[in-house]
Amino acid sequence: MTGPIYTPLVESLPSTVPFVGPETQERERGREFTARIGANESVFGPSPKAIEAMTRAAAEIWKYGDPENHDLRHALAAHHGVKPENITVGEGIDGMFGYLNRMLVEPGVTVATSLGAYPTFNFHVAGYGGRLVTAPYVDDREDPESLIALAKAEGARLIYFANPDNPMGGFWEAAAMKRMIESVPDGALLCLDEAYIDFAPEGAALEIDPDDTRVIRFRTFSKAHGMAGARVAYAIAAAPLVTAFDKVRNHFGVNRVAQAGALAALADREWLAEVKRRVAEARARISKIAEANGLTTLPSATNFVAIDCGGDGAFAKAVLDGLIARDIFVRMPFVAPQNRCIRVSAGRPADLDAFEAALPGALADARAG
Repeated sequence: MTGPIYTPLVESLPSTVPFVGPETQERERGREFTARIGANESVFGPSPKAIEAMTRAAAEIWKYGDPENHDLRHALAAHHGVKPENITVGEGIDGMFGYLNRMLVEPGVTVATSLGAYPTFNFHVAGYGGRLVTAPYVDDREDPESLIALAKAEGARLIYFANPDNPMGGFWEAAAMKRMIESVPDGALLCLDEAYIDFAPEGAALEIDPDDTRVIRFRTFSKAHGMAGARVAYAIAAAPLVTAFDKVRNHFGVNRVAQAGALAALADREWLAEVKRRVAEARARISKIAEANGLTTLPSATNFVAIDCGGDGAFAKAVLDGLIARDIFVRMPFVAPQNRCIRVSAGRPADLDAFEAALPGALADARAG
């Protein structure tokens, strides 16, 4: 018997995922990590109020979630000073990137991004047959001017940019982002990933104009709100674009427990402030650990720190492998010259104690090798 007949596009794609999860690595290693500080999760967890709300909602998990995400959309709209018609909710930013690409990308359509930027976005571009063009990082940051110039030269329909940036952690002031949006070519859309905006300094978040058809802004409950496993995020955009999401999205994609948790998390500003304080402390400690080992760090406006290992990508990979062998889960950028770094997420004191103990040995092994 023959199997299913795949489309030529699916046949042409590699069977892969953008990231190898820590669980996969633990299964392969036969033991768990001591410190899970590689996926930029918030080890500080969700708001206690969100946990309470999700616990209550779990008793009614037999019900489908509200397919309109009504309460969460209205709360988000009030929070951002926009209309509910400017908000769409989905199962994590990754899932929403898939919907956006489904709406705008088909075989042959050009999409512009930075070389080495968030790979899951590229994964969805490939999944819909898009033609991906890239601009290099400049001084370890995505560069708005060169990316816009590339988009204009190549006729890109969609432009991806993250502020703050993953995997390097840098950010651009709001004025620079305003200039970028004003430079978006006619017929193109800027996909602005603001997953880490809660950690950025004052002045990084651009004022929201919900009716600007040149940009769609993505936010998440996975990072500062500590709900990565719940898979809930949202986008702010002009009403016609939000309406277009209803044509393609999974209307039951965000379950009732996630909706309840996100609603409670959004209201708990005290917990968000506490998480930001703990993240700032962890970033400072990671920098001190790096400095004590003769390494430097890049400025971070996120919940992770990029550590320059002082060599090339092969050396940084050896350091990473040494940390993995010592039960410390971290990751690293994929593309040179950024891959000279490893990326360490903000952790609890015990997590960073373990990292501090493991790093000297990992460096020694890498240098010996």
